[in-house]
Amino acid sequence: MAAALPLFPGSARIPDGARPTKVPQQHMPLLSLAERDRRWDRLRKKMRAAKVDCLLFTSNDMFYDMASANTRYIFHVGAKMALYGLFMIDRDPVMWNSPPHMNRPYNFHLSVQDWVDDIRPFQGFAPIAETLRELGLDRGRIGLVAFGSTLAPNTMLQAEGDALRALLPNAVFQDMTWVLEEMRLVKSEEEIGHLRKAGKVARQVIDAVMATARPGVLEAEVFAEMVRTQIANGCEPNVFNLFNSGPVEHPSDELWHLLHGVEQPQIPSMRPLSEGDLILTEYHTKYGGYSCHTEYSIYLGKTPPSKLLDLYKVSVECLDVSKEVFKVGNTLGEVWRAIRKPAEKAGYDWVELGFHAMGLASPEFPSVVYKEGYGLPAANGHQLEDFVLEEGMCFGNNIDLYDPDWKPDVGTMLADFMVVRPGSAEVLVNVPRELGVVA
Repeated sequence: MAAALPLFPGSARIPDGARPTKVPQQHMPLLSLAERDRRWDRLRKKMRAAKVDCLLFTSNDMFYDMASANTRYIFHVGAKMALYGLFMIDRDPVMWNSPPHMNRPYNFHLSVQDWVDDIRPFQGFAPIAETLRELGLDRGRIGLVAFGSTLAPNTMLQAEGDALRALLPNAVFQDMTWVLEEMRLVKSEEEIGHLRKAGKVARQVIDAVMATARPGVLEAEVFAEMVRTQIANGCEPNVFNLFNSGPVEHPSDELWHLLHGVEQPQIPSMRPLSEGDLILTEYHTKYGGYSCHTEYSIYLGKTPPSKLLDLYKVSVECLDVSKEVFKVGNTLGEVWRAIRKPAEKAGYDWVELGFHAMGLASPEFPSVVYKEGYGLPAANGHQLEDFVLEEGMCFGNNIDLYDPDWKPDVGTMLADFMVVRPGSAEVLVNVPRELGVVA
């Protein structure tokens, strides 16, 4: 425990036998030691097969903290301040986190998880290199693990790689990020349990919007209630909410961004909502690091336009098909063609119409939201046609439709969260089947 409780000049001496309190663990989402052992055993087998001696994890807060997903998956520690981990085949891991002052009298992560007990202050890469030398790993094969996703191919900073290679000139480095991405493809039942809890809160967020949104209420007030609902019900204060609002009826030469939500700080604004407004939102509720995806559309007024109701009706058809086709043995090609069929039959176009895998991050691999040939190949189904679904894979829907013959800048958003099962998907949020209407 000495390494986990370092003393600094001027620190009060820690009494003999003192240990970090474990009381906070009683109030935090935790994964079991059995889940830890399952992951660690599987990773060590992959390390042996790859002939690497250790793995060095780097992470940061890029893209709503998702760039810490691989580190969090193995160490059960998530942080915004300088988080690095050393994982070895034959001994317990070592982590470095936060500047020294955040580690006095100890690093608080020792109170909120029980997977790792050696967490040291981050003081640059020289102490990390020194630890590798002390362990005799400075001349071995070191696997580097950063983070990658559909939108972020690799988040390891060049300066980090340059520093490590300069400090460890005799080591051989190789990228092992993909190994963690593959391990996270299929979620365990413990992971799905966390997602299930996040889904329950996600449904409460919809209720919060319906109870708050009224003409005259500020857009920011609705957004704030969505965030409050998440935090007050045990989810992490990590605000992913692609939100927007505006009038369905407006001059044809005045474009509004009502096909999809937008990100902070573009929103929320201090604009008062008005009768005839449409609210669009795509948000994540994050429980114990696991994010559940939801999309919903709400109209302010007694009588929504019939074209808007028609869009939502077809969106529900796409959602119902999703539940039926996200089952074990189907290919992704079969899934996305089935989901898009109702929209194509209705003559609708879409911003996104498909799905993205998610859990500790979003979008995870595999994701298909665009038409073939449009956007990033990693998100338009390129080489994913024959990818076969397995039980425990998890997906958020993206059903963002509009009618080009009606309005080019107004549509609806709808999504739930699907867990692949043998017969049909397990649905975690249960979004309303009707367009939200606040009279």
